[in-house]
Amino acid sequence: MDCPKCNSEMQELKIETLHGQVIIDKCVGCNGLWLDNGEGEQLKDDWMSDFADSGDPNIGKTYDTIRDIKCPRCGEAMQHLSDAKQTHLKYEACEQHGMFLDAGEFTDFKYETLLDKFRDLVDSLTRK
Repeated sequence: MDCPKCNSEMQELKIETLHGQVIIDKCVGCNGLWLDNGEGEQLKDDWMSDFADSGDPNIGKTYDTIRDIKCPRCGEAMQHLSDAKQTHLKYEACEQHGMFLDAGEFTDFKYETLLDKFRDLVDSLTRK
């Protein structure tokens, strides 16, 4: 499988969790992560997944400008979405197959900080 952002090879990364092994795909070029449907939520609460996102978030942000992204599984155009709890976190998803997170975004996805909660509060107040 090739990376939907930089077209480099994706390598399988096996993560042992308390509930069994989860296999995700990590780009050897940009360090982005492909998570099949359900894997993100499965890994979010497991401390062993902290080691998955070893890429530089600043490099990951440089890939945010790429707009035409195809699902590495089916080749269909992926949707650009924001996390419901952390609206600043943007990622790409294929409804059928999974999600792609740039380097550093999985760590952000995994840990909702006090600043994230404050941002959400400000966003909700400004939308009214």
